Amino acid sequence: MIEGLLQPMHLVLILGIVMIFFGPKRLPELGKGLGESIRGFKDGMARLHEDPQTVKVTETQNQLPPA
Repeated sequence: MIEGLLQPMHLVLILGIVMIFFGPKRLPELGKGLGESIRGFKDGMARLHEDPQTVKVTETQNQLPPA
């Protein structure tokens, strides 16, 4: 069912629609934002695998309101 979902012609069509919708001036900005989001997600996952206890303490400290 999912095998032929994203063929090269489908990706070209999606890219064309994105170009028309956002325009060429906003595409670098969107790409940068997407790259930063993926990088942040990977860093968060890496920290979680390093030491889960430290990540929980850090997240709890970030959620506390300032005194």
